Amino acid sequence: MQVGDIYFNSKIDDPDFKVCDDNNVLQYYNFGNGIQYEGEKLAINKYFIGELKSKGLKKDTGYITIRFIVNCEGRLGRFRVQEMGNDFNEKEFSSDLKNQLLNLTKGMSGWMVGEHQGKSYDYYQYLTFKVEGGSLVEIMP
Repeated sequence: MQVGDIYFNSKIDDPDFKVCDDNNVLQYYNFGNGIQYEGEKLAINKYFIGELKSKGLKKDTGYITIRFIVNCEGRLGRFRVQEMGNDFNEKEFSSDLKNQLLNLTKGMSGWMVGEHQGKSYDYYQYLTFKVEGGSLVEIMP
């Protein structure tokens, strides 16, 4: 067990999502290749900017981080959402914005399988969305 591990929660997680090795889920940066997404960060930005419907959203400001696991088959699961204001204290965003970002993240199909020395691994990934006045202004990492 390590700090930040995402364990299966029957109340919120898809029971069909499986990791290959629950005891060895790596961090995305362990592969030394940056973000493991087809088209890299440019494609991620384009996807969210094109799909997010911000009209009529509450004028929230702060950060929404979505953490998840990409398994050894490239499937996504065990999503967790953390919300905070610009002061990095907990904050609750509008459910519309939060749900849109979560559902869009769940729908991303370009995550690559984590590989090292010819072996496939599960790994943790996150996306942090910087929001100002209800508009998405940056996606990290």
